[in-house]
Amino acid sequence: MRPFKSSAVESVWIVFAAVALCRLATAGEPASTSPGARADSIFEKWDRSNSPGCAVAVYRDGKIIYERGYGMANLELGVRIGPQTVFDVGSTSKQFTSMSILLLSRDGKLSLDDDVRKFLPEIPDYGDRITIRHLLHHTSGIRDYLELLMLEGFRDEDLTDDDDALKVIARQRALNFRPGDEHLYSNSGYFLLSVIVKRVSGKSLREFAEERIFGPLGMIHTQVNDDHQRIIPNRATGYDEQEGGGGFAISMSDYEQTGDGAVLTSVEDLLLWDRNFYEPIVGDRALIDEMLAPGKLNSGEVLEYAKGLAVDEYRGLKTVSHGGAWAGYRAELLRFPEQKLSVACLCNFGSTDPEAMAQKVAEVYLGEQMKPMEESGEATGKPAVTLSPADLSKLAGAYRNPKTGTVWMLTVEDGVLQVDTGSFNFRLVPASPSEFRAQDAPVEIDVAFVAAATGQRPQMVVQPAGRDKRFFDPLDPWAPTAAALAQFAGSYSSDEIGTAFRFEVADGKLYLRHRTLPDRPLRPTTVDGFNLGPLSFTFTRDSKKRADGFSLSMGRVKNITFRRAL
Repeated sequence: MRPFKSSAVESVWIVFAAVALCRLATAGEPASTSPGARADSIFEKWDRSNSPGCAVAVYRDGKIIYERGYGMANLELGVRIGPQTVFDVGSTSKQFTSMSILLLSRDGKLSLDDDVRKFLPEIPDYGDRITIRHLLHHTSGIRDYLELLMLEGFRDEDLTDDDDALKVIARQRALNFRPGDEHLYSNSGYFLLSVIVKRVSGKSLREFAEERIFGPLGMIHTQVNDDHQRIIPNRATGYDEQEGGGGFAISMSDYEQTGDGAVLTSVEDLLLWDRNFYEPIVGDRALIDEMLAPGKLNSGEVLEYAKGLAVDEYRGLKTVSHGGAWAGYRAELLRFPEQKLSVACLCNFGSTDPEAMAQKVAEVYLGEQMKPMEESGEATGKPAVTLSPADLSKLAGAYRNPKTGTVWMLTVEDGVLQVDTGSFNFRLVPASPSEFRAQDAPVEIDVAFVAAATGQRPQMVVQPAGRDKRFFDPLDPWAPTAAALAQFAGSYSSDEIGTAFRFEVADGKLYLRHRTLPDRPLRPTTVDGFNLGPLSFTFTRDSKKRADGFSLSMGRVKNITFRRAL
């Protein structure tokens, strides 16, 4: 089905949908309790004519068993979302880049253990060899170019291309970590893989993927978009919340880099890609198995990330998946390989959570085979124990991750432990006196507090679903005066970031004035340390105890050095 415009055609669509719903109902089962109707209820919030929304499709044994669109592909023109609506799938694109690299490896054009500088001489020699395999598994240590461009002052709507990304990556004088020592998701790796595809094959990733993947699979609505001016039929417009609330605002990007994102596709086309994992047309069984092989760290630790795909489980069932988020688009392709069932959920509103919605749809079809929520460790949202405000207050305060510099502030409000990460807020529901589960967080998070010496606050251990544990140490409070803050005011620059950072004191608080960063006061954390959302600043001092620079870290960028301008 295609998205429709006129009310006359919409009425035909409604009839068609009703017929399809009846077909999906099991024998003797009311339509209201059929799997399709239960799936519809998950998207009820978006199923209206004045909101963006989502498209969903369920695949079983290589066939679509349910598909529907909810909400509008374009609010200005009144175009509805349908199963053939095309969305930017963000990082869900990475699996197509991975397949492209594996095909070139099969062709004998490269090896996954090649040094990337063989193809990318622009990349500095950091003293340790970075391989293509490192890029595929996010273990290279190369800083994320999207965050670097943001720090330079670029917004999503600004036009940037491969040269801009290559230049900012090549300017970095250090890595986040030694290659292979850690796993840290970085879009730079997959962008660089797209450049390798171009230099090895002589074709852009768009051309290569069309010739070797999308064309052979018959994915006629799918392409890699490397030109922000390209006309793309059936494309949904991306939206986000209007600033200040009360409506929707267009949220599109003019970035032209590929590899880490930039695939545009539909839920119907993704069936053809999903089917290829069972009955390969592109590649063969050995190549698919190689794609699904998890990465390893230097320590021997096996990752849950393979090559452009996460290999994990959900409620006791094995999964292969990848989400995506870019501009106003959100995506999730979730596969249960042993049950041969998959869910594709593509949305055009930045506040949607297609991962959670895809999981709920999967529960409709596979719920009887899944472990109960409690047994599988999923959050229930209900306290298992009741803790007094006095008990909770012992856990309140500031905690800092020494590896990332991230600071979380915990407070007790109305008898509940509240968390402020600087980027988002959520509450913690106790599962035991020392174990909690996040409620209303953007991802599933378990939090545990490890007992410390008598009279001292505990260490906090954070476990996001499907990710490594993160350790946070308790911080002593630091509340600098306006006079103390004044010593940090001034302009600072870095050889690695092509813009200056200017700090000033206003209303007794320290502010950073920057085009793409929020205009709100920095939050003091530890002595000479501040946070601004996900950014962490640690100031340094010269021999006379004057602030002479700072180190900047954020999620996927660590320890960029800035010096005070003379």
